[in-house]
Amino acid sequence: MTEQIADVGRGISLAYERIGDAGAEPLVLVAGLGQQLHSWPDAFCAQLAERGFEVVRFDNRDTGRSTHPRFRPPSLPGMLAGRFPAQQYDLTDLAADTIGLVDALDLETVHIAGVSMGGMISQTVAALHPDRIRTLTSIMSTTGSRLLGRPAFSTLRMMGAKPPKSREEAVESAVRMFRHIGSHGFPFDEAFVRELAGTGWDRDPTSGGVGRQLAAIMKSGNRTPLLRRITAPTLVIHGDRDRMVHPTGGAATARAIPGARLETVSGMGHDLPEGAWPTILDLIDKHARSSDVTAP
Repeated sequence: MTEQIADVGRGISLAYERIGDAGAEPLVLVAGLGQQLHSWPDAFCAQLAERGFEVVRFDNRDTGRSTHPRFRPPSLPGMLAGRFPAQQYDLTDLAADTIGLVDALDLETVHIAGVSMGGMISQTVAALHPDRIRTLTSIMSTTGSRLLGRPAFSTLRMMGAKPPKSREEAVESAVRMFRHIGSHGFPFDEAFVRELAGTGWDRDPTSGGVGRQLAAIMKSGNRTPLLRRITAPTLVIHGDRDRMVHPTGGAATARAIPGARLETVSGMGHDLPEGAWPTILDLIDKHARSSDVTAP
């Protein structure tokens, strides 16, 4: 898992890793809001590789070691009022980054799976680049409708906290957040959350990217009409105990995408608990295999 940097066009470079055998079925994993490539756990990716995939995981624009724009993120009241800086990107730009990485790696078609905001990006890629996507898996994500998939009020209150100013604060903040939004039906792996947050701080201690990525989601609005254009075989996975993206978001995603199948994981919240890996890995694997005949 050697980290590399790819120029994906339009002045954007993305840090990425490839895991598995070259020439295996390519599977691109897209991270969520403020999350870096290692938010897809090493062991999770290794198990996908053992199932015959070449896994590509990467830092989205504004996270980790990928390009960070320098403009000030808009305020939350500004976002809600639809006021964004001229430089503000949206989900179509993040989707273009993703397909630019696919191009840079000389991959013709890929399976794609995204978590949360990564699910939104993956949906957008599948809608705008149907000839490049073999299958889509959207995990704990939503359509952008303000009426569905809303965070719990308690989660919104926690999201409004000031950004951490040190590695220690970042670690403690992550533990508090994931105790709240994590999978209450599975054991809480505090050691993993601490390691994840510490590594994240070491790779990128900045905080403005989270606000700009959130603005990208808000600027994109309700994407339901766009999702109706998706032709790739689609699997939607959602937990029944998600406090960040209410399960109505997953149900709305499945309704919007023609032929999509919704799978609900009992006890799962807004994370990837190791206890749920067998279920999630099987779902992704079987979805990709069963859809081989429909690949472009």
